[in-house]
Parts: sequence; C-alpha cells; structure tokens
Amino acid sequence: MTKYVTTASAAAIALALTPSCGWAQATSSNDSGLDEIVVTATKRGDAQNVQDVPFAVTAFGPKQLESQNFQGIESLSYVMPNVELDANNSAPGFANFAIRGQGIGGTIPTLESAVGVFVDGVYLGTNSGVVFDNFDLAGIEILRGPQGVLFGKNVTGGAVLIRTTKPTNTLTANAQVQLESGPQVTANATVSGPIVPDRLAAKLAVYYSRDEGYYTNRADNSSFGKQRTTIIRPALTWTPTDTVDLTIRYEHGRITGDGGPSHNLLDGRNTFVVNIDNRGFTDSKWDQVIGELNWDVGFGDGTITNIAAYRDFSGDTDLDFDATPFNLFNSRQKTLIDQFSNELRYAGTFGPVKLTTGLYYFQSNLFYLEHRRIIGNSLQGGGKQDMKTYGIFTAVDWNLTDKLILNAGIRYTYEKKDVLVSSIRAGGCDIDANTCVYSLTSKANWDAFTPKLGFQYYPSPDVQLYGFYARGFRAGGYNLRNTNPLVPPGPIDNEDQDTFEVGLKSEFGGIARLNLSAFVNKVKGAQRSVQTPFPGVGVAQVIVNAADATIKGFEAELTLTPARGLVISTFAGYLHGKYDKILYDISGNQTVGPEDLALKLIRLPPWSYGGSISYEMPVEDGKLTPRVSFSHRDKAFSTENNVGYFNPVDQLDFDISYSPNRNLTLSFYGKNMRDNVAYGLVSPNGVFMPGSTFGDLKEGRVYGGAIRWTY
Repeated sequence: MTKYVTTASAAAIALALTPSCGWAQATSSNDSGLDEIVVTATKRGDAQNVQDVPFAVTAFGPKQLESQNFQGIESLSYVMPNVELDANNSAPGFANFAIRGQGIGGTIPTLESAVGVFVDGVYLGTNSGVVFDNFDLAGIEILRGPQGVLFGKNVTGGAVLIRTTKPTNTLTANAQVQLESGPQVTANATVSGPIVPDRLAAKLAVYYSRDEGYYTNRADNSSFGKQRTTIIRPALTWTPTDTVDLTIRYEHGRITGDGGPSHNLLDGRNTFVVNIDNRGFTDSKWDQVIGELNWDVGFGDGTITNIAAYRDFSGDTDLDFDATPFNLFNSRQKTLIDQFSNELRYAGTFGPVKLTTGLYYFQSNLFYLEHRRIIGNSLQGGGKQDMKTYGIFTAVDWNLTDKLILNAGIRYTYEKKDVLVSSIRAGGCDIDANTCVYSLTSKANWDAFTPKLGFQYYPSPDVQLYGFYARGFRAGGYNLRNTNPLVPPGPIDNEDQDTFEVGLKSEFGGIARLNLSAFVNKVKGAQRSVQTPFPGVGVAQVIVNAADATIKGFEAELTLTPARGLVISTFAGYLHGKYDKILYDISGNQTVGPEDLALKLIRLPPWSYGGSISYEMPVEDGKLTPRVSFSHRDKAFSTENNVGYFNPVDQLDFDISYSPNRNLTLSFYGKNMRDNVAYGLVSPNGVFMPGSTFGDLKEGRVYGGAIRWTY
C-alpha cells in the first residue's frame, strides 16, 4: 500500500492514474492495489487518511489533476456525485458553485455563497474572481456537507480547498505547454529549491494563457471568447529551527479579453450560436499575500498554526445581456474588494482526545457598481459594504474505545456589516469615476452557533461507519443590486441549516474501495435571489429569506483495481428537494400560494452519475495510459420561478498519455466529445422581448495536446 504525502483521493484515483502516478506506485510495490489517501480537511497538524475522515470528501493530487487536463476548478464540475462547480460567465470568473443542492445563481457580489472556497487556508470573501485558471497545485479537496465548525459561514453545501505547492528543500522544476481548440495555448513553469539548505527555500511559478476565441460571433463573423491570462506566484519557506517554519506566498494575476459568451435561447437551446452587437470586455486583476506559520510545541504534542492573508481584487466586465445583434440591453459591472483575514489555531493530542481549537478574524471592503444601457436609457447604481467577522471554534475527537470515536465541535460567529446603497436608476452612480449618490445607509449584525455531534465506529480496521448532526449557516446581508423599489435591499437574515448524515467507508482486500453516504438537510429561511422581468430596469433581482426547504440524498463511490495498472471507477448521486413553507412570492405572480410551493429548487439535478476506466501499460522503456470517462447530470432549474433551466449533460472525455521516461509525458485528449450545450446561467432578460432568455455558453467539443516535463 503506497502512501502519498500530497493530497489524492479514492475518487481521484478512480478517475484516472497518470504515468507519473504509476512510477510512484512501481517504486514501492509491483503489486496491484489501492493507494492510501491523505487529506488536510480536518485541520490537524498532519494530514489524515481520507478513509478515517467522518464525512464525504473527494480530493485530487497533482497527477490526478493532470489526468483531468485541469485548467481551473470548473474542469472538475462533472466528476463527483452531487457536485456542480460551474462558472457564471455573464461576469467571467464568478462562481455559482452548488453541492448537494445548496448553491446560488447570479452575480451579485453580496449574495452569500453556500459553497466556500479556500486558497491555502484563506477564505475568498466574495464569489467574484474565483473561477480563473489555476496551476502549481499540491491538491484540491472537495468537502461535501456542512463544514460550519472548522470553516465558519457559507459552507452549508460544502467547501472547496485549494492548496498551492510549497518551496522544496531539493531542486525541482516542471513545465507544461498545452494546445487545444480555439486555438488556446497555455504554458506554465515552476522552479523550486533551497537557498540555504534546510533553512530557506524559494519557489517561482509562472503561467500564461492566450485564447483566440472558441466561438464565432454570427453578427460580424469574428472569433469570440478571446482572453489573455498571466499569473506570477513566488513563495519563500523559512525554517529557523526544527520546530518552526514560515511560508510566505505572493500571487499577482490579470485576465483581459472579451465579455461573456452570450446566447439568446430564442436562437435555440441546443446550439452554440453567439450573435451579438456588443463584444463587451473582461478586465480582472488581483494581488494577494499569505503568510503561514507552523510551530510544533511540546504541549499535547501539538502544532500552533497562524494564517494571515491580504487580497485585493478588481473586476470590470461588460456584457451583451439581450444576446442579440440589436442594441437592447447591455450591462457593465465593476467589483472592487480588498480583504484581510487571520486564523490562529492549535491542534494537539491528549491521550485518547484529539483537540483542534482556534480564533478567526475577517474584514473586507467591497465597492460594487453597475451600469445598464436599456434601449437608449442609462441606469447606474451599486454600493459599498464594510464587513467584519469574528469566530471562535473547538473540535474534539475522543477515542472512547479502540473501535468507537465520539466527534463533537462548536463554533460561534459574530458578523457586522455597514452599507451604502445606490438604487439602480438614472444618475445613481458614475461607474467610470467610481462615485455614487446613495439612497440608503444601513448597518446590522448577526451571530450564529454551529455545533456538530457525531460518531465513528470501526467494526474492522478497513471499515468505518459514521454519523453526525451538524448546523451551518449562510450569513445575512444586503443586496447591492437594488432594482425593485418595492423590496428593500436588506438586511436579510441568516439562512440556517440542520443536517443529519450517515455513511460507510470501506476497503476490501486492497483492490476495492466503497464509500456511501446519505443525508437530510433542513433549511430555515432559505436565501434566494428572485429574478423577474421588471419595467424600466430589464430584470429585477431581490435577495430575500424566501422559504423553508428539505433536501435529501445519497452518494456512492466505488473504486476497483482488479489488475496491476487497471483502475475502474463509478459514482452516483441522488437529490430530492422540496419547499416546506413559502415566505415570499418566488413565482412572480404577485401572490404567495400553492404555485410557489410546487416550484423546484434551483441547481438541484436529481441524478448525477458516471464512471471511468484507465489502464497503465508498459511500452518498451516507457508507459502508455489510455483513459476514458463518462458522466451524466440531470436537468436542473436556474431561476427560482423555474423559467430558466439547465440542459441535462452527458460528458464524455478521453485522454491518452505516453511517458517515454520518468521526466516526460505526452498527452492527447478530448473533452465533451458528445458536444453537449451547457450554460453557467439561464435567466429571463427583459420585459421588452417576451420569451427571451439569456444563457452564457460553455465550450463544446474540445481537442487538445500537452507536453509535460519534470525534473
């Protein structure tokens, strides 16, 4: 059994093994069998075997990401049960993630998420500027289910943990060049090594992508979807003693290009037509610095960790929202946000008890502006929000016997927000000058307790049964896109969720791994962004506590390694959701009644399932690894009134990789081979075009090739 220090997962290995993973396997054993997987999701001082973690998690190490031909988080959107990691390309880079039917649809930066995104332990405080290209990764972990004790607010659906690599104490280097349909060319390289052996190490990683545009704009027959991305990521690790290390990471990135790929569904739902008069633009840039200090202390054989971070992001996008060759409805959005956070925690062991406890602080300053040009009328608005969040948390795992563990934890969160709101109207703001005339000044505060109580039982060393109750919450707040004068922009109350989950994690003979989970989520005061056509502003979006709801489901993941080099996997997820009580008119018919209660929850496809097979075989002195995967996701609704919906998707991908030696890999691959039409957002787009619906297209069939070199 091979143990990887880097993050991997049962599902990741099931999805594909690359030649490099095979090399690691061959150096330790010539036998077939499952690899031991470790994750960092429990915030212990050391990584933990994924089969010993008492909740559902899927994770990917560097080689598994390579086998997916990974470029960004959205690349993983179809490879797990009950997980949607979709971008909302109406504002490129905006995340509309959903896990287990808990997610959002829209681009309001103050619309709180149900799936939190953390980069090197740092929470990204807005959904804007999340779904961009990424590289130089040590691992990605997708946590399904509420994570309120250790991660705080806005993780009722789950959390996405992204870890970049640390500087190494030995000289390492890697590079990759990738070419795919568009054409799009990407190149990245990383060099890492010691400056002072065992005391000071450094890393420099760089990334560049040039996309000439996947789509053709029928209005002028030009290529559409052009984009340029540049990322620079240096890092230093200082180890002054054998018990202390400090890692400082810096990142600068910029993306420029066209606006989102607008499609009007009046042109057909199953077509890649872009037919617009306004090309729009995207201009996003960010700078961030993260400092992580780890100190191994004698007290409880534990580790004190402090993660402090600052991030500054600015995004400016312009979009043809009517998605026609006529000048009807164009929209520009500008988001300026800076954030600072600090988490101080301790993880240690006291006999049969493992303890994790800490303090958390977060603050951000957000400035949002929007400019709508609707049939010659100019409407502007937006607002400012200053936010501060405080948290304290404790989690305990108590080994009652050799087979039974009690899990308990609690977190207290206090948050306050001060806002200035300028309703979207003529003269509300000046998006070029970054000034507004404010129509509302408000402040509010919220607090929440998020407890968890559960158990783990091991009838045998390779079988774990677990169960837990947990509470999570989405934070209350305000709507800075205030378009409906009949509905105030806030404050909105917290959304609370109580979850009950049971699961099984098991391995059989070193050649099969089966993980199962079943859950019930009870949601109170569900926050919803209700979209309706509205005279004068095109589309009105209000954020309200709209309903109480129940979501039930189950998940299954199976990995088989029946022969050396052969990996077969399958997964399945099922969701059923319904509204229990309606608190607001979400159908848009001006009344609250049975028609609201009968509506389906958004971003909740009943079934998601798939599988993959890969076979690593020796070829002369090298290795050849063909891999094919298929996944399906059912139809799901995009808007609360169920007018907008997402097509069902059947995703068929393949990859053929050849490694003539340990250092070089050549890969040819195809994505979305069935050429399915899929969208990140589907929304009605105005009262002036009856039946008109906006959709932001995802790419169809893509072919590509990659050359990867490692030293």
